[in-house]
Amino acid sequence: MKKIVLTGGGTAGHVTPNIALLPRLQELGYEVSYIGSRDGIEKKLIGDCHIPYYEVSTGKLRRYFDLKNFTDPFRVIKGLFDAGKLLRQIRPDIVFSKGGFVSVPVVRAAHALKIPVICHESDMTPGLANKLCVPAAKVICCNFPETVKDLPAGKAVHTGTPIRSELLNGSREKALAFTGLAGEKPVILVVGGSLGAAAVNSAVRAALPELLPEFDIIHLCGKGKMDESLTGTGGYLQYEYISEELPDLFALADLVISRAGANAICEILALRKPNLLIPLSAKASRGDQILNANSFAKQGFSMVMEEETVTTETLVAAVRKLREDSASYVKAMEENKSRDAIAVITELIEENRLKRD
Repeated sequence: MKKIVLTGGGTAGHVTPNIALLPRLQELGYEVSYIGSRDGIEKKLIGDCHIPYYEVSTGKLRRYFDLKNFTDPFRVIKGLFDAGKLLRQIRPDIVFSKGGFVSVPVVRAAHALKIPVICHESDMTPGLANKLCVPAAKVICCNFPETVKDLPAGKAVHTGTPIRSELLNGSREKALAFTGLAGEKPVILVVGGSLGAAAVNSAVRAALPELLPEFDIIHLCGKGKMDESLTGTGGYLQYEYISEELPDLFALADLVISRAGANAICEILALRKPNLLIPLSAKASRGDQILNANSFAKQGFSMVMEEETVTTETLVAAVRKLREDSASYVKAMEENKSRDAIAVITELIEENRLKRD
């Protein structure tokens, strides 16, 4: 039996590409295990996949001051020992890491045990967690071709990002039944990411009086970010998080408003949905979402608004313009020659399995 350990977590974007790989890995005869954190979103998402899930201690290495900076390094060290113990127990042939800080101890422990590691970087530039993993990896898979130049020569491969096949098979009729919408108006799907996006949530809600006469709006606002005062508003539905019904909601959507996390925008691209991207501000991030969004804008896939410029007036104007120009965005996305990321990545896994140093 071939064995592989998948790892990655912290946000859904560090988990869903691993889930997308699962069916093909199982077709190839792999026994798949997952190593994640004790309380991250990956534990819930992987719990629905019916594969073994193992926990390690993890901490976040921050670029800003936080009292947890004094304790998290010890959690990372403990995670390294946890991961080493688990890997000796599981004895995988290879480890595939999607990133996030939970992946760091797993990748470093695998390297110490001479287990081959393949990492995946979704964003234009590598995040801190993946930078710590790069020296231990045999291959680094990249979502954007521009990323290859920022990684060690001979290690980087442009693969694209694995997309869950079920996303492509949603049902508009099922979505109408689930939401109770009549389907008479175009639908905007607002996706803030698994953790939500406060600025996007506020802007969309402020624009409801202007938008609801023209659109129905489905708002995925993030855990704990529901606005109960808007419950029952006609044509406006809000959910903390959607999993099983997400393909159907995408099938129903005419337009998408989203953050610019790499996995999210690649899913939007695969679905050919006209979209407005509002990337996380550089003040609150390392700017990776801005780079992702600008790349998609240059290729004609997306309309982009800087978070600092979003007001009720600018958001409403952008949505109306997106609706007006939707055909041109769809045409650009249809002309895109995307790689079959699942096939490319699983081939790399097969090639590097058992290639111990």
